[in-house]
Amino acid sequence: MRPNRLRQLWADNRAAVNGWLAIPNGFSAEVMAHQGWDSLTVDLQHGVIDYQALVPMLQAISTTNTVPVVRVPWLDPAMLMKALDAGAYGVICPMINTREDAQKLVHYTHYAPQGTRSFGPIRANLYGGADYPQHANATIVTFAMIETAQALDNLDEILSVEGLDAIYIGPSDLSLSLGCKPVFDDVDPKAQQAIEHIMARAKAHGVVAGIHNGRADVARARVDLGFRFVTLGSDARLLAAGSQDLLTAMRKA
Repeated sequence: MRPNRLRQLWADNRAAVNGWLAIPNGFSAEVMAHQGWDSLTVDLQHGVIDYQALVPMLQAISTTNTVPVVRVPWLDPAMLMKALDAGAYGVICPMINTREDAQKLVHYTHYAPQGTRSFGPIRANLYGGADYPQHANATIVTFAMIETAQALDNLDEILSVEGLDAIYIGPSDLSLSLGCKPVFDDVDPKAQQAIEHIMARAKAHGVVAGIHNGRADVARARVDLGFRFVTLGSDARLLAAGSQDLLTAMRKA
Protein backbone atom coordinates (compact mmCIF):
# COMPACT_ATOMS: atom_id res chain seq x y z
CA MET A 1 0.00 0.00 0.00
CA ARG A 2 1.16 3.53 -0.74
CA PRO A 3 2.73 4.97 2.45
CA ASN A 4 1.10 7.93 4.17
CA ARG A 5 3.70 10.70 4.19
CA LEU A 6 2.04 12.34 7.18
CA ARG A 7 2.87 9.30 9.29
CA GLN A 8 6.43 9.30 7.96
CA LEU A 9 6.93 12.96 8.85
CA TRP A 10 5.53 12.45 12.34
CA ALA A 11 7.70 9.39 12.92
CA ASP A 12 10.68 11.70 12.25
CA ASN A 13 9.19 14.36 14.59
CA ARG A 14 8.74 16.75 11.67
CA ALA A 15 5.79 19.03 11.03
CA ALA A 16 3.59 18.69 7.97
CA VAL A 17 2.69 21.93 6.19
CA ASN A 18 -0.89 21.60 5.01
CA GLY A 19 -2.68 23.67 2.38
CA TRP A 20 -6.42 24.22 2.17
CA LEU A 21 -8.79 23.85 -0.78
CA ALA A 22 -12.13 25.66 -0.84
CA ILE A 23 -12.55 26.07 -4.62
CA PRO A 24 -14.39 23.18 -6.33
CA ASN A 25 -12.04 22.66 -9.24
CA GLY A 26 -9.63 19.90 -10.26
CA PHE A 27 -7.20 22.21 -12.03
CA SER A 28 -6.82 24.60 -9.11
CA ALA A 29 -6.29 21.59 -6.83
CA GLU A 30 -3.64 20.29 -9.23
CA VAL A 31 -1.86 23.66 -9.30
CA MET A 32 -1.82 23.78 -5.50
CA ALA A 33 -0.57 20.19 -5.25
CA HIS A 34 2.38 20.94 -7.54
CA GLN A 35 3.67 23.68 -5.23
CA GLY A 36 5.14 21.26 -2.71
CA TRP A 37 2.61 21.13 0.14
CA ASP A 38 3.05 18.09 2.38
CA SER A 39 -0.72 17.66 2.36
CA LEU A 40 -3.80 19.39 1.00
CA THR A 41 -7.18 19.36 2.70
CA VAL A 42 -10.34 19.52 0.61
CA ASP A 43 -12.88 21.37 2.74
CA LEU A 44 -16.38 19.94 2.46
CA GLN A 45 -17.53 21.80 5.57
CA HIS A 46 -16.99 25.46 4.70
CA GLY A 47 -15.58 25.21 1.18
CA VAL A 48 -18.00 25.43 -1.76
CA ILE A 49 -17.35 21.78 -2.66
CA ASP A 50 -19.61 18.75 -3.03
CA TYR A 51 -18.77 15.08 -3.58
CA GLN A 52 -18.88 15.36 -7.37
CA ALA A 53 -16.18 18.04 -7.22
CA LEU A 54 -14.22 16.21 -4.51
CA VAL A 55 -13.34 13.18 -6.61
CA PRO A 56 -11.58 15.03 -9.48
CA MET A 57 -9.79 17.18 -6.89
CA LEU A 58 -8.42 14.04 -5.22
CA GLN A 59 -7.44 12.72 -8.64
CA ALA A 60 -5.57 15.96 -9.33
CA ILE A 61 -3.73 15.82 -6.01
CA SER A 62 -2.69 12.23 -6.72
CA THR A 63 -0.51 13.46 -9.62
CA THR A 64 1.97 14.49 -6.88
CA ASN A 65 3.32 13.18 -3.57
CA THR A 66 1.05 15.56 -1.64
CA VAL A 67 -1.16 13.69 0.83
CA PRO A 68 -4.91 14.08 0.14
CA VAL A 69 -6.96 14.96 3.23
CA VAL A 70 -10.68 15.74 3.45
CA ARG A 71 -12.52 17.76 6.08
CA VAL A 72 -16.01 16.33 6.19
CA PRO A 73 -19.02 18.51 7.04
CA TRP A 74 -19.95 16.67 10.23
CA LEU A 75 -19.72 13.43 12.20
CA ASP A 76 -21.63 11.55 9.52
CA PRO A 77 -20.64 7.95 8.77
CA ALA A 78 -21.83 8.14 5.17
CA MET A 79 -19.66 11.15 4.29
CA LEU A 80 -16.62 9.86 6.19
CA MET A 81 -16.78 6.52 4.41
CA LYS A 82 -17.35 8.07 0.98
CA ALA A 83 -14.38 10.40 1.45
CA LEU A 84 -12.16 7.46 2.35
CA ASP A 85 -13.51 5.32 -0.49
CA ALA A 86 -12.68 8.20 -2.85
CA GLY A 87 -9.03 8.04 -1.79
CA ALA A 88 -8.58 10.44 1.12
CA TYR A 89 -5.56 9.43 3.21
CA GLY A 90 -6.73 11.54 6.14
CA VAL A 91 -10.07 12.84 7.37
CA ILE A 92 -10.72 15.82 9.64
CA CYS A 93 -14.04 15.77 11.47
CA PRO A 94 -15.42 18.98 13.05
CA MET A 95 -17.04 19.48 16.44
CA ILE A 96 -15.85 16.39 18.30
CA ASN A 97 -17.02 17.30 21.78
CA THR A 98 -17.18 14.06 23.78
CA ARG A 99 -15.48 10.70 24.15
CA GLU A 100 -18.51 9.13 22.46
CA ASP A 101 -18.07 11.45 19.46
CA ALA A 102 -14.42 10.42 19.18
CA GLN A 103 -15.27 6.74 19.47
CA LYS A 104 -17.82 7.03 16.68
CA LEU A 105 -15.27 8.83 14.50
CA VAL A 106 -12.75 6.03 14.97
CA HIS A 107 -15.37 3.35 14.33
CA TYR A 108 -16.62 4.99 11.15
CA THR A 109 -13.09 5.31 9.70
CA HIS A 110 -11.75 1.82 10.47
CA TYR A 111 -12.61 -1.56 9.05
CA ALA A 112 -13.63 -4.38 11.41
CA PRO A 113 -12.62 -5.51 13.93
CA GLN A 114 -11.39 -2.02 14.94
CA GLY A 115 -14.44 -0.28 13.53
CA THR A 116 -17.58 -0.38 11.45
CA ARG A 117 -16.43 1.13 8.14
CA SER A 118 -18.33 -0.46 5.28
CA PHE A 119 -16.19 -2.12 2.63
CA GLY A 120 -16.12 -0.51 -0.81
CA PRO A 121 -12.83 1.32 -1.54
CA ILE A 122 -13.84 2.07 -5.11
CA ARG A 123 -11.11 4.64 -5.82
CA ALA A 124 -9.00 4.07 -2.70
CA ASN A 125 -7.77 0.80 -4.22
CA LEU A 126 -6.47 2.71 -7.23
CA TYR A 127 -4.73 5.35 -5.11
CA GLY A 128 -3.54 3.19 -2.23
CA GLY A 129 -2.87 -0.06 -4.02
CA ALA A 130 -4.40 -3.52 -4.31
CA ASP A 131 -3.54 -4.34 -0.68
CA TYR A 132 -5.42 -1.27 0.58
CA PRO A 133 -7.99 -3.32 2.57
CA GLN A 134 -5.25 -5.04 4.58
CA HIS A 135 -3.39 -1.85 5.54
CA ALA A 136 -5.95 0.97 5.49
CA ASN A 137 -6.55 0.96 9.27
CA ALA A 138 -2.86 1.54 9.96
CA THR A 139 -2.36 4.02 7.11
CA ILE A 140 -5.33 6.41 7.14
CA VAL A 141 -5.05 9.33 9.59
CA THR A 142 -8.11 10.32 11.62
CA PHE A 143 -8.29 13.87 13.03
CA ALA A 144 -10.84 15.03 15.59
CA MET A 145 -11.43 18.78 15.66
CA ILE A 146 -11.21 20.33 19.13
CA GLU A 147 -12.98 23.66 18.87
CA THR A 148 -15.46 24.12 21.73
CA ALA A 149 -15.51 24.69 25.48
CA GLN A 150 -17.28 21.33 25.81
CA ALA A 151 -14.42 19.58 24.02
CA LEU A 152 -11.96 21.28 26.39
CA ASP A 153 -13.91 19.91 29.36
CA ASN A 154 -13.75 16.42 27.86
CA LEU A 155 -10.26 16.72 26.39
CA ASP A 156 -8.50 13.88 28.20
CA GLU A 157 -11.40 11.53 27.59
CA ILE A 158 -11.33 12.36 23.86
CA LEU A 159 -7.55 11.99 23.61
CA SER A 160 -7.63 8.60 25.32
CA VAL A 161 -9.78 7.01 22.60
CA GLU A 162 -7.81 4.20 20.98
CA GLY A 163 -7.34 4.67 17.25
CA LEU A 164 -7.57 8.46 17.26
CA ASP A 165 -4.41 9.58 15.50
CA ALA A 166 -4.57 13.34 15.74
CA ILE A 167 -6.54 16.36 16.83
CA TYR A 168 -7.00 19.59 14.91
CA ILE A 169 -7.73 22.97 16.47
CA GLY A 170 -10.04 25.42 14.78
CA PRO A 171 -8.90 28.65 16.50
CA SER A 172 -11.88 30.71 15.35
CA ASP A 173 -14.57 28.36 16.64
CA LEU A 174 -12.58 27.68 19.80
CA SER A 175 -12.27 31.42 20.39
CA LEU A 176 -15.99 31.96 19.82
CA SER A 177 -16.84 29.19 22.24
CA LEU A 178 -14.67 30.84 24.90
CA GLY A 179 -16.19 34.28 24.37
CA CYS A 180 -13.22 35.63 22.39
CA LYS A 181 -12.90 37.17 18.92
CA PRO A 182 -12.84 34.57 16.12
CA VAL A 183 -9.38 34.76 14.52
CA PHE A 184 -6.72 32.29 13.37
CA ASP A 185 -3.54 33.94 14.60
CA ASP A 186 -3.61 36.77 17.15
CA VAL A 187 -6.01 35.01 19.46
CA ASP A 188 -7.09 36.44 22.81
CA PRO A 189 -5.13 35.31 25.88
CA LYS A 190 -7.90 32.97 27.02
CA ALA A 191 -7.90 31.20 23.66
CA GLN A 192 -4.11 31.07 23.58
CA GLN A 193 -4.09 29.42 26.99
CA ALA A 194 -6.57 26.85 25.71
CA ILE A 195 -4.44 26.16 22.62
CA GLU A 196 -1.35 25.58 24.73
CA HIS A 197 -3.33 23.33 27.09
CA ILE A 198 -4.65 21.24 24.18
CA MET A 199 -1.14 20.89 22.78
CA ALA A 200 0.26 19.76 26.13
CA ARG A 201 -2.49 17.20 26.72
CA ALA A 202 -2.20 15.83 23.17
CA LYS A 203 1.53 15.33 23.67
CA ALA A 204 0.90 13.58 26.98
CA HIS A 205 -1.47 11.14 25.26
CA GLY A 206 0.81 10.58 22.26
CA VAL A 207 -1.69 12.17 19.85
CA VAL A 208 -0.49 14.44 17.04
CA ALA A 209 -1.75 18.01 17.28
CA GLY A 210 -2.63 20.20 14.30
CA ILE A 211 -3.96 23.73 14.00
CA HIS A 212 -5.26 26.24 11.45
CA ASN A 213 -3.14 29.36 10.84
CA GLY A 214 -3.26 32.48 8.73
CA ARG A 215 0.39 33.60 8.82
CA ALA A 216 3.68 31.77 8.44
CA ASP A 217 5.26 33.34 11.53
CA VAL A 218 2.39 32.09 13.67
CA ALA A 219 2.58 28.63 12.11
CA ARG A 220 6.32 28.45 12.82
CA ALA A 221 5.79 29.49 16.43
CA ARG A 222 3.16 26.79 16.83
CA VAL A 223 5.52 24.19 15.37
CA ASP A 224 8.02 25.25 18.04
CA LEU A 225 5.25 24.74 20.59
CA GLY A 226 4.86 21.15 19.43
CA PHE A 227 2.25 21.18 16.66
CA ARG A 228 3.09 18.73 13.88
CA PHE A 229 0.37 19.61 11.37
CA VAL A 230 -0.01 23.27 10.49
CA THR A 231 -2.40 24.62 7.88
CA LEU A 232 -1.26 27.77 6.12
CA GLY A 233 -3.23 29.39 3.35
CA SER A 234 -6.23 28.35 1.29
CA ASP A 235 -6.54 28.48 -2.49
CA ALA A 236 -9.22 31.18 -2.21
CA ARG A 237 -7.19 33.34 0.19
CA LEU A 238 -4.01 32.96 -1.85
CA LEU A 239 -5.86 33.91 -5.01
CA ALA A 240 -7.24 37.03 -3.34
CA ALA A 241 -3.95 37.97 -1.69
CA GLY A 242 -1.95 37.52 -4.91
CA SER A 243 -4.43 39.64 -6.86
CA GLN A 244 -4.33 42.37 -4.21
CA ASP A 245 -0.53 42.46 -4.25
CA LEU A 246 -0.44 42.87 -8.03
CA LEU A 247 -3.16 45.51 -8.07
CA THR A 248 -1.54 47.46 -5.23
CA ALA A 249 1.78 47.48 -7.08
CA MET A 250 0.11 48.65 -10.30
CA ARG A 251 -1.90 51.40 -8.64
CA LYS A 252 1.16 52.74 -6.85
CA ALA A 253 2.92 52.93 -10.20
